[in-house]
Amino acid sequence: MTKQILIIDDEDSIRETLSGILEDEGFQALCAESAEVGLTLLEDNSVDLVLLDIWLGDNMDGLTALEQIKKFHSLPVIMISGHGTIETAVQATRKGAFDFVEKPLSYDKIILAITNGLRFAELEKENRILRDKTSGSTEITGDSPIISELKQQIKRVAPTEAWVLIRGNHGTGKELVAQAIHKQSLVANRPMIEVNCAAIPEELIESELFGHEKGSFTGAHSSKRGKFDQADGSILFLDEIGDMSLKTQAKILRILQEQKFERVGGHKTISVNVRVLAATNKNLEEEIERGNFRADLFWRLNVVPITVPDLCERIDDIELLVKALMKGLTSRGLENKKFSKKAILRMKAHSWPGNVRELRNFIERVAIMCPSDTIDEEDVKLFLSPAKGTSVTPVPSGAMRPYSAGTFKDAKRDFEKEYLRKKIQENNGNISQTAEQVGMERSHLHKKLKSLEILSQES
Repeated sequence: MTKQILIIDDEDSIRETLSGILEDEGFQALCAESAEVGLTLLEDNSVDLVLLDIWLGDNMDGLTALEQIKKFHSLPVIMISGHGTIETAVQATRKGAFDFVEKPLSYDKIILAITNGLRFAELEKENRILRDKTSGSTEITGDSPIISELKQQIKRVAPTEAWVLIRGNHGTGKELVAQAIHKQSLVANRPMIEVNCAAIPEELIESELFGHEKGSFTGAHSSKRGKFDQADGSILFLDEIGDMSLKTQAKILRILQEQKFERVGGHKTISVNVRVLAATNKNLEEEIERGNFRADLFWRLNVVPITVPDLCERIDDIELLVKALMKGLTSRGLENKKFSKKAILRMKAHSWPGNVRELRNFIERVAIMCPSDTIDEEDVKLFLSPAKGTSVTPVPSGAMRPYSAGTFKDAKRDFEKEYLRKKIQENNGNISQTAEQVGMERSHLHKKLKSLEILSQES
C-alpha cells in the first residue's frame, strides 16, 4: 500500500518541491498551507508521516501543531525549518518530533529522514502488537476435572522441546493452549511465530513460510524472511494444519525433518532450530484415509497429542468463564453485567455447539443489548440463539428490542450510535473530551462518528 505523507508548510514553492520529490519516490503527498488545514486533513485521511514547518504564517505555529498531532495521533513527525537553532531542534524533539531537517532541503536528507521515520513507525507497530500478545492473558479458565488435567499436560510438556499436536473443535481454545505452552516454555522470552495455514493462499504459502529473495517473483521488491526463519530458536505455531495442501505438506515435512530450507528464488541453505506446535479441528486419521493428509507428517507432528475439550464437556466451568469474559469486555469499555444464579443454570443447560467462542459472543451480546444491570433467566432465554427447530421468545413490552434492527450487526450499530450521541451531548459537543472519556483516539472517534452519520448532526 502506498504510504501517504502530509506536508504542512505555508510556502507554495516548498509544498510543490516536496510533493514532486515524494511522488518520484512512490509516495502519495497531501498538502496543507496551515496547521489548521493540516490537522483537518489528518482527521479525514490515513496519514503515515507528517512533514511540518516550524514557522507557519498563521495562528498556530509548528511546535503547537506538533503537540496537537502527538496528542491524538501515533505517527512520526519530521520538522523542517529555514531558521533552525539547536534550541529549537531540542524543543521539537522533546515534544515528540522524530527528526529535524533544515532548509534549504537536501533531497537525500529528506528521503533518508522519511525512510527512517516510516521504518521506525513500522517497528513500533510490530512491538505494540507483540506487547499486546505477550501481555494478554494466557490463563486457561476453569477448574473442572477435564480442564485441570489439560493444565497438567501443558505444565509437563511446556518446559521440554517436544512437538505438540493440539486437537479440538472450533472455538475450544486451541490457540490459547499454544500460548500457554509458549509462556511456560524455556523460550518464553522470545516471540512465538504463528501461521494460520488456512488463511494463506496456496501460491503464497512457500514465500510466507520460507521467505523469498529479491526479484524471485513479480512483486518481490526486496528479500523477506519467512516464518521458519523468524522462529529460529523459538516456537512455530502452525494453526489449522489440516487445511494445508498435500504439495505444501510434502515441503513442510522435509523442512521439519532436516530443519533446513532455502528461500524462494534463493540458493543458500538456511539452518534453524525450531520447535513446532500444530493445531487442527479435523480428524487427521480420517483425512489420511481420504488421502487429504500425509501419514508421515501426522506422525512427525503427533509427538505429544493434547485434546482441548468441548464446552459441553466442562459445563461446570461456565460460571468462571462468564466472569472472565465479562471482565474482558468491561476493560474494553462495556458496562459490567451481573448474572443471576438462575441465569447461570439456564446457560449450563445450553449445548454450546460453538464452544467458548459462542459463549464469548453471547456475553458481548448481552452486555450490549440488555438494558438491566443484572442478567436473569429470562434474559438468557431471550438473547441466547435458539437451537434449530425452536422459536424465538417474544420480547417483553418495555424492554430494548434486540432484533429491531434486523441483524445483530445492525443492532450493535444502533447501540453505538445512541451511546456516542449521548456522550457527545454530555461533553457539550467537544469531540476531544468525548474521545478521552470513551477511551478512543480523536481520529478514530471522528471516523466512527462519520460512519454512524452523527458528526454532521452534532457538530
